[in-house]
Amino acid sequence: MKRVRTGGLAAVGVGLLLAVAACGGGSQAAEGGDQTITLWLNGTDTPQELRDYLVTTFEAQNDGATLKIEQQDWNGLVPRLQTALASEDQTPDLVEIGNTQSPTFTYAGAFTDITDLVPDLGGDDLLPGFLDAGTADGKVYAVPYYSGARAVFYNKDMFAAAGVSVPTTLQEFTDVAVKLQQANPNGSGFWFPGQDWYNGTAWIYSAGGDLAVKDGDKWVGNLSSPESQEGLKQVQNLFTNATAAPRDADSADPWVAFNNGEAAMFSAPTWARWSIDLPACNKGVDPDDTSDAAKAALAEQQACNEQHTGVFALPGPTAGEPATVFAGGSNIAIPAKSQHQELARNLLKIIFSEDFQTMLAKNGLIPGNSQYASALGDDAYAQAALAAALNAKLTPAAEKWADVEGARILEDFFQQVASGADLAEASAKADDLITQTLN
Repeated sequence: MKRVRTGGLAAVGVGLLLAVAACGGGSQAAEGGDQTITLWLNGTDTPQELRDYLVTTFEAQNDGATLKIEQQDWNGLVPRLQTALASEDQTPDLVEIGNTQSPTFTYAGAFTDITDLVPDLGGDDLLPGFLDAGTADGKVYAVPYYSGARAVFYNKDMFAAAGVSVPTTLQEFTDVAVKLQQANPNGSGFWFPGQDWYNGTAWIYSAGGDLAVKDGDKWVGNLSSPESQEGLKQVQNLFTNATAAPRDADSADPWVAFNNGEAAMFSAPTWARWSIDLPACNKGVDPDDTSDAAKAALAEQQACNEQHTGVFALPGPTAGEPATVFAGGSNIAIPAKSQHQELARNLLKIIFSEDFQTMLAKNGLIPGNSQYASALGDDAYAQAALAAALNAKLTPAAEKWADVEGARILEDFFQQVASGADLAEASAKADDLITQTLN
């Protein structure tokens, strides 16, 4: 059994060790002095309305304390976390971390044991795969923040112009994407940047393959397996015939190309509905205008966007079943070096309150406590999110998986696939890198 290391945090990609305090809990950490705590949130997944709620509610419930929220970029997050979590001066007090990165930091001893809090945060209703990613030796160090299984957004007008319908199988999806590309040669049938392994894994998973598998006591790369190769052939076909997205770009902000009319489809968590802004629908509302008239115009704008945009769960190999997509999302944890352990626990309770969990769901995110998933609603976006989540899959639960991400092995590999590399040769090299990194 692997044990939590309480003496050091393994540096991602370079093999350095940084000192990390033992994960003992709040009683050992100083709570005096400055009562400002810091929460790191990543990207724009958590809307400003929810951030404001956290600040206001935390400060109302914790007299004299203040909450500072700092936004981090997903790109380069692992090395930034590694540096910050090893320092009492730099560490945040509560940190969002990608679900795929949780095992590495959990086993490294970077987080505080919060097993006793689990019943208060949702207990058995917490998303199980995410909870497993934050658990080591039977103790919980990170809990699920939200899940965002990917669905496909499409431009209804472009579909009609190309004479295509919503696909019901994965092969039909490719056929539709190619036809859309042919109908719009200056754009993309499907926005699929070359480094976008998050979406690319759906074809690997749906074909029965994987990124890495456990072989005895070792983890080994699995991209060369027959099943993974079958999925990668379909991926390379899409790269070649259905997208004009840059080969050296990642999955960030795919709605930008969609909004610009450069893509007929893109895949993202369903909260991306709020980022769709078609020029024909835009009302030119000043972002700082909070008047009733502005709110009415924005509501009209959103309704127009959704009138021209459809959404569906990526279909699987067989009609009637969704593809096995990558289960994106985050965990959240209290760093062991935080000097405000009790205040961080108080904030964690607010995050897992019914009010906040419901707000996450209403914004298109599957909340960490599945009891509140019904707040997603029953519209097309909610149905697509839930359908995608039913068959979604996490990355391998390897202790050093964050090292693979930190080294950008998969981004480099998928860029090679997008550039027409020999699949068997590129996969073998990537498998070697993954195996070396995980062991």
